[in-house]
Amino acid sequence: MPLLRHFLLLFSLFSLAAAEIRFSEFRSDFRPIIPVDEFGFTPRGQLELNVTHLSLSPTPDAQALSNVGFFLCTRDAWMHVLQQIEDGEINCVLRSESVKKVFIFDQLQSPAASEFNSFYAESNSDQYTLVFANCLQQLRVTMKVRSAMYNLEDGRANRRDYLSAGKTVLPRVYFLLSLVYFVLVGIWIHVLYKKRATVFRIHFFMLTVVILKALNLLCEAEDKYYIKRTGSAHGWDVLFYIFSFLKGITLFTLLVLIGTGWSFLKPYLQDREKKVLMIVIPLQVVANIAQVVIDETGPLAQDWVTWKQVFLLVDVICCCAVLFPIVWSIKNLREAARTDGKAAVNLMKLTLFRHYYIVVICYIYFTRVVAYALETITSYRYLWTSVLAGEVATLAFYVFTGYKFKPEAHNPYFVIDDEEEEAAAVQLKLEDEFEM
Repeated sequence: MPLLRHFLLLFSLFSLAAAEIRFSEFRSDFRPIIPVDEFGFTPRGQLELNVTHLSLSPTPDAQALSNVGFFLCTRDAWMHVLQQIEDGEINCVLRSESVKKVFIFDQLQSPAASEFNSFYAESNSDQYTLVFANCLQQLRVTMKVRSAMYNLEDGRANRRDYLSAGKTVLPRVYFLLSLVYFVLVGIWIHVLYKKRATVFRIHFFMLTVVILKALNLLCEAEDKYYIKRTGSAHGWDVLFYIFSFLKGITLFTLLVLIGTGWSFLKPYLQDREKKVLMIVIPLQVVANIAQVVIDETGPLAQDWVTWKQVFLLVDVICCCAVLFPIVWSIKNLREAARTDGKAAVNLMKLTLFRHYYIVVICYIYFTRVVAYALETITSYRYLWTSVLAGEVATLAFYVFTGYKFKPEAHNPYFVIDDEEEEAAAVQLKLEDEFEM
């Protein structure tokens, strides 16, 4: 039973993201609790479960099969089940009245049966998880499972919606956001053309990042639309992963390059800055591989939790790594202000990088922490709001970066009078004394 409690607790900590027809395969699996999929049902929710190539080893007697089967459970019900097990009221999760049994293996025609089909209608709207339970310690289960959870739409001849109740509007959200980014692409191209005399290579790199983000959102919109209507992505998930991979690498590379001042402050990268890129880019490759594994396998895979931890660790490392070049640039600008006699110019640049440093931290914190917190506390019916909040924060960050680092003539730097220069020198001196 300690092992069962361990899996129950693990399961209660992780939220799943699947919302499509899922094909799963068990191979001599002896785990007592295996989350298969999660879905937000409306009052017209339905579940179709098809199991083939079923094999139980060793073959149990018919009575023991009552301890093996599939069930649906809400997160609140999990807490009650945990308490029941701790108090010794039950020795198997399938004995709890808090779970909704979909198919128990004692309903098989015989212990040697190799397949079965089950249909379950759920009228109570809530966020449910489909779970396989095996309370027989020595039993190993092999089978192929096809699970399809969907809601029937009202007024459209019982049309199926394979997206969870809280995510059914996501295709529209992603599509509208992609249009916004395509508008930004057009605006940025216009800015580059209008101020082509002061355009640096970094500005073309910024254009590439915005284009990839727009294409990534468009592919995700199509991916979610086809899942919503058919339960399958029809290949759009492949394009989504490709553009997500390219967008992730180019975005973190851009953050490093902007932090170093490459192209607009200096035409080269120092060795330590190159090392940051050599760390960030491979880690982004690992992060994207982990993301694909997490999305495609689900918690059914025995190493799913490991991949989840790898993704979180790599993402944190990348977010921290991009901050170092900004800190180095701030330090270099402060030192330059003391030696080159251009206090006002360096103060302007110093202020810009300080603001950017703060904004990058806020962006990382909001998209990694706040968005996740919103997803955790928000009702399952409004899960799309946490996605929208993260995307709006990302859009604001893109707009801020483009506005602050847009191509422009440096005339204001050369028309600074003596009074401004002296005031800037005094301010830098006060900052140095404060730090000391």
